[in-house]
Amino acid sequence: MPEIEIYTKGYCPYCRTAKSILQRKGAIFTEHDVSENPELFETMVARAQGRRTVPQIFIGGVGIGGADELSLLQGRGQLDLLLDE
Repeated sequence: MPEIEIYTKGYCPYCRTAKSILQRKGAIFTEHDVSENPELFETMVARAQGRRTVPQIFIGGVGIGGADELSLLQGRGQLDLLLDE
């Protein structure tokens, strides 16, 4: 399974949704909470090509977007392909 990173904020319902999808898949991920960490937030923004919303999800070092994009990949059956790489 590729490395999975997810940038979150504690109060974000979309972050909870994204983490739930990944957990149901049995995916192990590293969570970076940017709530109280401006430097980490700026790292996320740079990695996410300027996107400032959370969650921002990276699978195998590639940004896939947020919870909506993750749900779309799941619905199309493409998330399993990404996780199996």
